[in-house]
Amino acid sequence: QVHLVESGGGSVQAGGSLRVSCKASGYMYGWCMAWFRQTPGQGREAVATMDGPGNANYPDSMKGRFTISRDLVKSELYLQMDNLTLGDNAVYLCAAKVTSPQCFFSAVSFNYWGQGTQVTVSP
Repeated sequence: QVHLVESGGGSVQAGGSLRVSCKASGYMYGWCMAWFRQTPGQGREAVATMDGPGNANYPDSMKGRFTISRDLVKSELYLQMDNLTLGDNAVYLCAAKVTSPQCFFSAVSFNYWGQGTQVTVSP
């Protein structure tokens, strides 16, 4: 069983930056890790993935303002968010796929999820 705990969400003005973190209960090397976001009534949208070897990937709509990184020693995953807009208002969730190091943008491929952390962007 893998436990994921997000932190670092909060309120920020449009144009600002925020970094969210995810603490994993296991050793992340070899896992695919990802950040998704979700708004009320909507499905989970991929923001960024990092595969087992540490390669980052972003959906086209997320390229340029989001940066995923990890610290294997601390078993932590990060998402740096810059130039935030009102459209970034969401709960940001950390996800892990431990069955293989390959990553996909589909939420159904992930085995474990955190509870999420709220990011609120104001005008």
